[in-house]
Amino acid sequence: MPTVRLVNSNSSCSGRVEIFHDGTWGTVCDDVWDWNDAQVVCQQLGCGRALSAPGRAHFGQGSGPIWLDGLQCSGTESSLTDCTHRGLGTHNCSHSKDAGVICGDMTTVRLVNSDSSCSGRVEIFHNDNWGTVCDDIWDLNAAQVVCQQLGCGRALSAPRSAHFGQGSGPIWLDDLQCSGTESSLTDCTHRGLGTHNCGHSEDAGAICEDVTTVRLVNSNRSCSGRVEIFHNGNWGTVCDDVWDVNDAQVVCQQLGCGRALSAPGRAHFGQGSGPIWLDDLQCSGTESSLKDCTHGGLGTHNCGHSKDAGVICGVRLVNSNSSCSGRVEIFHNGTWGTVCDDSWDVNDAQVVCKLLGCGRALLAPRSAHFGQGSGPIWLDDLQCSGTESSLKDCTHRGLGTHNCRHSEDAGVICEDMTTVRLVNSKSSCSGRVEIFHNGNWGTVCDDVWDWNDAQVVCQQLGCGRALSAPRSAHFGQGSGPIWLDDLQCSGNESSLTDCTHRGLGTHNCGHSEDAGVICEDGAFAQYCCCHMLRDILLSLQPDVTTVRLVNSNSSCSGRVEIFHNGNWGTVCDDVWDVNDAQVVCQQLGCGKALSAPRRAHFGQGSGPIWLDDLQCSGTESSLKDCED
Repeated sequence: MPTVRLVNSNSSCSGRVEIFHDGTWGTVCDDVWDWNDAQVVCQQLGCGRALSAPGRAHFGQGSGPIWLDGLQCSGTESSLTDCTHRGLGTHNCSHSKDAGVICGDMTTVRLVNSDSSCSGRVEIFHNDNWGTVCDDIWDLNAAQVVCQQLGCGRALSAPRSAHFGQGSGPIWLDDLQCSGTESSLTDCTHRGLGTHNCGHSEDAGAICEDVTTVRLVNSNRSCSGRVEIFHNGNWGTVCDDVWDVNDAQVVCQQLGCGRALSAPGRAHFGQGSGPIWLDDLQCSGTESSLKDCTHGGLGTHNCGHSKDAGVICGVRLVNSNSSCSGRVEIFHNGTWGTVCDDSWDVNDAQVVCKLLGCGRALLAPRSAHFGQGSGPIWLDDLQCSGTESSLKDCTHRGLGTHNCRHSEDAGVICEDMTTVRLVNSKSSCSGRVEIFHNGNWGTVCDDVWDWNDAQVVCQQLGCGRALSAPRSAHFGQGSGPIWLDDLQCSGNESSLTDCTHRGLGTHNCGHSEDAGVICEDGAFAQYCCCHMLRDILLSLQPDVTTVRLVNSNSSCSGRVEIFHNGNWGTVCDDVWDVNDAQVVCQQLGCGKALSAPRRAHFGQGSGPIWLDDLQCSGTESSLKDCED
């Protein structure tokens, strides 16, 4: 995956977009460049929401190659290269059309105290403080500047008199006179920053179109309720005909409420009033608005309000290959944040698992087991009974009050039908393999058990790469059922049960054959005796060929080296191409291969040259599986 950066700005979250490919930084053409494309960049850089997507070399002309043109992103991709485009290096542009991005972390405006990111009390950031705007002569033109800056479409109204509640702190602007075309409120005529004759009872607000703005009402939670959309000046409801969790997911995503848990119909959250705007929705779940889904037409329906649709959204679990395990994050005040692991236990985890529909909580990992998050730490010292409907309902210090760091981020592993754990070791990333099925933990037989099988376990637990796959009850004999035997995994599966096997519970083994795993993240914690542990472990397995990328500042680029017969060696570039490189990228979990540099592009190696004349199709699980 190529690296992205923003340059030629005084903020790390705005600037000219540049991506790194084939050893060189290059720019992106602004043809069809829009907010969705910018959102991918902002998300990749951890810079919050995209506010605008300036083109025409707004941040100055770049130099070197123009890598991307004709981008069409949905806004949910993990990289610009995952979007539809003409092909890396294919374009009809000049640097006068270099694309730029302005992300939310540096933006001067926000809308708060509303269920929608495109409506609320207007606040601007100045002199390191958020403050409000006075409503003296506040009008639709001024609101339009805000809506445009936030990428929220047309201004629908400009509420006054603290319609969205009174703010606190400074009042930064008063007596604004905008034409509606300015790029920022501070570009409008005003009294001067901080000069005013107002109180917070006069705080200004804005309601923007947001294509079709959505809200959830008639619930005591901001992330559940009856679905209502704003169109043609009125809030109206959505009919529940063919309403399902994919449709609900669009709403949850648009509101920043995480995963859709259920899509109740039949006016579960009470009957609305006014127009019924949408019916017969068919969403995939990735659309940016309900209006983008297939439907019968705005205002066209055959429903009554007894069929009003609802949504229940929830917390999210991230940085794991399973939707039912990961780092716990909650959404508050417009931002995702983490939970501190002080007094974090299985009762707390149970609240999360239940909310996500993931069954019973199995483990409550601590110490950033699923990686360190970023942003605020919203909850600390949680004391849940396990029956609460939300973590916020448990006893805690107060939202945002904590004495923690992200190294203490809490995680969850829920039952999720068939779940895996490693036991009988000092490390959570090594031990005897056990899976949970049919209400019981059981073991895995070591018949044909190998590194590929172990890799599935390590990946599922967020423990990095598999280092070895011990057999013969290396971590002691288990008890209870033996759930799996004769596993044949490629190493890319999301669960051991996705691999070829005899059938759950079918085996010809005893517990003296229980399989084990040593993963990368746990090996050093358990054995911590020398820096060459990996090579020592691998040298005990002469049949395993392991790959690494070296001599680069990225773990997903570099000179290819493989471990064989106790030594690291290189690969010759004769007929080396992107299909060969794809095998390496796939094996390392690095996504799609973008290029296959030759001629010691990443420096000359030393030691044996293990492979030459490779002819891979790109689907092999190891370079060793390719023809040579």
